[in-house]
Amino acid sequence: MICEKFMRRAIELAEGGRGKTNPNPLVGAVLVRDGEIIGEGYHEKVGGPHAEINALMDAGDVRGANLYVTLEPCCIQGRTPPCTKALIEAGISEAIIGMVDPNPKVSGRGIEELEKAGVEVASGVLEGEVRKQNEVYIKYVLTGRPFVLMKVAMSLNGKIAEKRGRRTIITGQEAQARVHSLRSQFDAVMVGSGTVLADDPELTVRMVEGKNPIRLIVSTGASIPLGANVVKTARQVPTILATTREVPENTAEVLRAAGVEVLILGSPDVSGVDLFELMDELGRRRISSVILEGGACLNTSMLEAGLVDKFLFFIAPKVLIGEGALDFMEWNHCTSNPDFEIASVERVGADLMIEAYPTKRSETIGNR
Repeated sequence: MICEKFMRRAIELAEGGRGKTNPNPLVGAVLVRDGEIIGEGYHEKVGGPHAEINALMDAGDVRGANLYVTLEPCCIQGRTPPCTKALIEAGISEAIIGMVDPNPKVSGRGIEELEKAGVEVASGVLEGEVRKQNEVYIKYVLTGRPFVLMKVAMSLNGKIAEKRGRRTIITGQEAQARVHSLRSQFDAVMVGSGTVLADDPELTVRMVEGKNPIRLIVSTGASIPLGANVVKTARQVPTILATTREVPENTAEVLRAAGVEVLILGSPDVSGVDLFELMDELGRRRISSVILEGGACLNTSMLEAGLVDKFLFFIAPKVLIGEGALDFMEWNHCTSNPDFEIASVERVGADLMIEAYPTKRSETIGNR
């Protein structure tokens, strides 16, 4: 009999690998015999043993046990041997799977191998929760492009700054700490040159423990000052400037000398940085997730291109007034009214955090 509480435990275990397994999935596994857990494991880091192997090592003798695992066990040789072989040799009797692996190299084949060896298999248990947990992996493995989360800190009236070029602290410390935690879970953090000029951000992880993401600045003409924090620390934190052929060669040389990678994208018939080409290039570099932190121009371009997969709105209990107050989007440049599907609302300190998705989205976005 399938018991969902064991799958929920596997999902809980999988969270232990968040931010450490990219571009691989988050996976948790639980081994059960006679209604009792005898072994647990999760995929702890990329290149390390998979969840099933860690659970087998934790349990010892597992003959006749049932396996609860969030993702279909792999059947191919990668950085580690296939899990299906180890599970069959260990003698498990049944495998209860959260979701079939969307990776075309695996999808359904792991289940087939287990069944051929006499292991009973059931799949689709708490699949919705597992798919949500692995939304980054699903997008990346199906499209070759990173999952993009747009993060916006704004006032009640949708403003992100008092005026253009002025750094404005919107949210409280609890929300800021949540953003730093998110940065540590993503492969890259992306901003436009306007944000660098206005805020001079570090774009690092400071308020919590965690790794720094790659810093990605998008600028058509490489208009970032050499004294900016992202340039001064480029040798300590990987920093990429995505720009165009409009960048003066001497500017590119100086930035490269400072440790910034200058990535020239686009063709003469494309105005500005080709964002589709940028996403494809990031995917080739195995960058599977990007947190987009503005500003309004880049937010608008990414949303209009259909390249945003998810939104996190941090809304502070304040109003910013004045003709120069900036919206988080350049609405006059939008060709359609964006609609959002709210997934959750949470209070973070004095602020609200709204998790939302674009209503018109697909896991296999591949349009230009």
